[in-house]
Amino acid sequence: MTVPIIKLGDNLIITIQTEMTDDMAVEAQNKILSRIRETEARGLLIDLSVIDVIDSFMGRVLNDTAMMARLMGAQTVVAGIQPGVAVTFMELGLKMKNVYTVLDIEQGLELLKSLE
Repeated sequence: MTVPIIKLGDNLIITIQTEMTDDMAVEAQNKILSRIRETEARGLLIDLSVIDVIDSFMGRVLNDTAMMARLMGAQTVVAGIQPGVAVTFMELGLKMKNVYTVLDIEQGLELLKSLE
């Protein structure tokens, strides 16, 4: 399973469409970071709207990916966090520092545009 990464202007859009294994999550993280480097993306929008629950490993990978993207100069916006995912983040104590959250992709794109 490959996570689609779409380039739109200076932004990358990633939609997580299914539950991911640990190996898939690490592979997706590597691909996202490589694409940020290749495209010199300034924004990263991660859409989680179809994911109801994530495990602790996936939560940490997502948090780490956002932090690594920030270190590479890309602002991260996470869209569509479902209640179960929010609970997991709270239970794990993940702060998602320097990461913006919005309700949907449309709001995420507007936010990234305002951050340029």
